[in-house]
Amino acid sequence: MLGKLATYLRMCGYDTAYAMDGDGGDPGDEALLHRVSEEHRVLLTRDISLAEQAPRSVLVAGRTPLDQLRELESVGFIISLGEFPARCSACNGVIDVLEDGDSVPEYAPELSETTLWRCRDCGQVYWRGSHWRDVESRLNES
Repeated sequence: MLGKLATYLRMCGYDTAYAMDGDGGDPGDEALLHRVSEEHRVLLTRDISLAEQAPRSVLVAGRTPLDQLRELESVGFIISLGEFPARCSACNGVIDVLEDGDSVPEYAPELSETTLWRCRDCGQVYWRGSHWRDVESRLNES
């Protein structure tokens, strides 16, 4: 329901669990509410009845990720990219900086050209390139 929003929140450094991540499919409301409670998370949802059942929730009305981000900003979320990525936008894993001697995939720039980071969990490599600048520009739109 809010997969693109989850991606943006991860890029903003939030530890963002997404119900549809993994191979299990939709976990169902009870399992989702249990996870929210056990992990002390804020539930973001477009489902009114689900929001009412969660200990902490934000009912999201916007249809586009940018509208949804503005809603979250209005209730206190800080929506901006940090100096470097902290979370993997794909899997929510923690990101580490790559050092000289670390392997770099062919699709990424050389370590001598820019700083690179890698997700501890899925191995995705990140750098502050055109995609980063595009997202930063979208987040800065009024």
